[in-house]
Amino acid sequence: MSIEVAAPIERRPLHNVLADRLRHMIVDGELAPGEKLAEKELCEQFGVSRTPLREAMKVLATEGLLQLTPNRGCTVAKLTLADLDEAFPIMGALEALSGELACQHITDAELARIRELHDRMVKKYESGALRDYFKLNEQIHQMILDAARNPTLAQMQLSLSGRVRRARYMANMSPARWSKAVAEHDKILDALQARDGKRLAVLLKEHLANKLQTVKDALTE
Repeated sequence: MSIEVAAPIERRPLHNVLADRLRHMIVDGELAPGEKLAEKELCEQFGVSRTPLREAMKVLATEGLLQLTPNRGCTVAKLTLADLDEAFPIMGALEALSGELACQHITDAELARIRELHDRMVKKYESGALRDYFKLNEQIHQMILDAARNPTLAQMQLSLSGRVRRARYMANMSPARWSKAVAEHDKILDALQARDGKRLAVLLKEHLANKLQTVKDALTE
């Protein structure tokens, strides 16, 4: 009798787990721009030593979410228009590529799951639940990225996605822009279901460009 060997359990380095926690705290606004991170308090909160916490901070510094200053500690980086102009075009190119690759590799089960998330997202839009809408929106984009089956691309997007997500949470979308964003997602889903990689690449890039303009408008008001 053959014995099926189970897949090994993934054990992530502690500093990566901590980086995820801190990233969410920054993106969700729990840690404000310019706020200094209290290492002792965070170590107590997470039940860790300073070594993995500092490693996590270094990771987030490379993503532009934290600023490390010698002898002055670590603070949450402030988001500037220059940061957005630098990050969004690169992110747009990466999202376009992820869309092309996803159309080549996505399964019917993954498509069905994305359709389900899309329908739930539209309901959140109709009820005006913006934060819940954003969370479902993120899941959809993450599933498209996962379907690309390219770990290198995923890692490159991760290095920029924190700034993009943070910018989105900072901007209050007008009813007109929110409606347009939902319509854009309808087209994205249609292209994905048709496995039209070139069309999806264009739509994802335009979708992110429109998002950038929304954020810039909010920051300059």
